Amino acid sequence: QVQLVESGGGLVQAGDSLRLSCAASIRIFSRLAMGWFRQSPGKEREFVARIMWSGGSTYYADSVKGRFTVSRDSAKNTVYLQMNSLKPEDTAVYYCAAAYYTDYVLPTTPADYAYWGQGTQVTVSS
Repeated sequence: QVQLVESGGGLVQAGDSLRLSCAASIRIFSRLAMGWFRQSPGKEREFVARIMWSGGSTYYADSVKGRFTVSRDSAKNTVYLQMNSLKPEDTAVYYCAAAYYTDYVLPTTPADYAYWGQGTQVTVSS
């Protein structure tokens, strides 16, 4: 059973920073990928960033590359999303997700992830 709980969302101004946390209740860490997604009203859920639990390799959507950083603290079973230089278009509900991957498919789309948190709202005012 995998449980994910996000926290850290809020209302900020454009240019500000925010850090989201995802506390993970997980027993098996082998071949585990942790992803961040976001969804704004009327839009599909979109990929933001991914980190492999083993090794820590990361991958980002072009829209956040250079501004967002995903990391994990293995001792705390927690994944973070540091968001800098926030823009109004970053406004969305942000979700943490977990997936077990194979050698052939690295999870990137929402359908690739089996476990989801409840989401946390991030609002960026202009």
